[in-house]
Amino acid sequence: MKPIIGVVGLGIMGSAMAEALLADGFKVTGYDVLTAPRERLKKAGGRPLPSSTAVARSAEVVITSLATVAALDEAAENIAAARRPGTKPHLIVIETSTLPIADKERAMQRLRRAGITLLDCPISGTAVRLKQGAWTIFASGSSAAYKRAQAILNVFTRNAPYVGAFGNGTRMKYIANHMVAIQNVAVGESITFARKMGLDPQQVWDLFAASPVIGSGVYKLRGKFMVDRKYLPATMKIEVWQKDMQVIGDMARAVNCPTPLFSACVPLFNAAMAQGLSQHDTASVCEVLDSMAGGTRPRTKR
Repeated sequence: MKPIIGVVGLGIMGSAMAEALLADGFKVTGYDVLTAPRERLKKAGGRPLPSSTAVARSAEVVITSLATVAALDEAAENIAAARRPGTKPHLIVIETSTLPIADKERAMQRLRRAGITLLDCPISGTAVRLKQGAWTIFASGSSAAYKRAQAILNVFTRNAPYVGAFGNGTRMKYIANHMVAIQNVAVGESITFARKMGLDPQQVWDLFAASPVIGSGVYKLRGKFMVDRKYLPATMKIEVWQKDMQVIGDMARAVNCPTPLFSACVPLFNAAMAQGLSQHDTASVCEVLDSMAGGTRPRTKR
C-alpha cells in the first residue's frame, strides 16, 4: 500500500504536486486557507481537510508549499499539534518553499520537539516543468528521512539529489533562482532589442531558444511568453517572485558576496509591480523593458 500523502498549501505548485501524486496512485489529503484550492483538490480525487493539523493526523508524509514565512510558522505549529495514533510511522514533512533558512530552521526545531522530521527540499521549476519531468528538487536534512521520502520525490522528478545538511537545499535554490532572475531579464532584453531592430520576435525565439549554445529552459519558457506578449496564467507571479528576490539579496549581503548582475535586475521587477503586473508571469518584465525602449508595436491584450 502506498502511504497517504498530505499537502499543505494548494497553490500553483502544491496543487501540481497533489495531482501528480493522485495520478501515480497515492491517496492525497490537503489543506489550504482558501476554499477554491480545496475544491480543486476534491475535484482531482483528493480529500480536502479543514486544517493542516488534520492533514498531519491523516498522512505518513506531509508536503508543505507555502508563500510566506507566516504561513510556514502557522503550518509548523499546527502540524506539531497533531496527535497521531501510536501505530502510525514517524511523520516526515517535506518543506518545498523558497524562504529564508533561519525561518525554515525555526520550523524544523518546532517540529523536532514534537517528534517530527522536517526536510528542506525547495523546487527549481514551474508547474509546467513538472509535467515535462524537468524539476530539480534540492533535498537536505536527515539522510534517513530522505531515503524514506525518495519514492515520493521521484513522482515529481528523477532529479532530486541529496545535498547534505538541512538548509543546503535552500542554498542551492538561491543559486538557481539567482540565475533565473538574470536570464529572465536577459531574454526580455534580447526580445526587446530584436523588436527595436525590426526583427520578427517569433523567428528570434525559433532560432535561439533551441540553440545548444544560447538556448536555455528560461529562454524556451519565458521567451515564448514575451514573444506572444501574453503573461496569464502565470507560471510564477511577479508578486511571489519579489519574495524570492528579497531572500536571495539578503543572503548575498549576509555572506558579503557581490551580485552586480542580480542587483541590476531588482528595479526591473519592482517596476513590473508598479505597472500593475503583480499577478502576471515574471516574463512580463519584458514589458518594462519595452516601456523603457519607448514601445515597439501595439500590444496584444494581456
